[in-house]
Amino acid sequence: MATRLCVVGSVNADLTYTVDALPRPGQTVLASSLAFAPGGKGGNQAVAAARAGAIVHLVAALGTDGAADQLRTHLERNDVALAGVVTVPGPSGSAAILVDAAAENCIVVAPGANGHLNLSSPALQAVVADSDVVLLSLEIPQETAVVAARVARSAGATVVLNASPAPDDPSVFTGLVDVVIVNEDEAPWWTAHDGAVPHLIVTRGARGASHIGDPTFDTPSPAVEALDTTGAGDVFAGVLAASWPRGVPDALARACAAGALATLTPGAGDCAPYSEAIEDVLSAS
Repeated sequence: MATRLCVVGSVNADLTYTVDALPRPGQTVLASSLAFAPGGKGGNQAVAAARAGAIVHLVAALGTDGAADQLRTHLERNDVALAGVVTVPGPSGSAAILVDAAAENCIVVAPGANGHLNLSSPALQAVVADSDVVLLSLEIPQETAVVAARVARSAGATVVLNASPAPDDPSVFTGLVDVVIVNEDEAPWWTAHDGAVPHLIVTRGARGASHIGDPTFDTPSPAVEALDTTGAGDVFAGVLAASWPRGVPDALARACAAGALATLTPGAGDCAPYSEAIEDVLSAS
């Protein structure tokens, strides 16, 4: 049975600049190309989960600018339900992404409408509650994510937190989340507070990911020649959440495979692989 997943997070219009090398402080570099694409952690994760076979609802905020229409169209084309998407006056969220010749990136995000998302509406809370799994990320106000976690916990849903950007006070999520996804730079607080979360997932780029819990184990990532790592972490999180009811080892293997495949497509918003491609990679390994 398909996972009923609610993603609570951001939606951005991404501007991606391709450069030979990421600039140092004070340095100006020329880009060889510029591309517009849909993005934002919430939007990327929702698309990835839908392509992986989940039934996905998105709770997010869009602005009243032209980018909002493009972002809605992209999400609808990828079978993401938008009953939980609200409109607020002003610009939608946006991001400037620099990608270098080694496929490494750096990102600056302007929250726009994302900064005004809240769950005061009973209708939005109902969307969150009517889910098997709820996936949260932190390009929205931290308090909104905390409220979503409480609503999901009260409804008996599994709560997954992609703790990025790093929260000001991670302890506010203690007791509210079942799974936390972090990269190696974001992991120290969680690893220093043993038992803060039942399942800690640490992503390690091309080396795969680790599950720290009962049991603790590593899952390798399929070897690929990456073109662009932008969005791979979002794809990983979306597929992990969509696959969580299958069991931790299977979910982590699918997420690692999807994250690797995502690096083969430039840009973040449309890099997520479909379920068939994920299964093909796993069958070949």
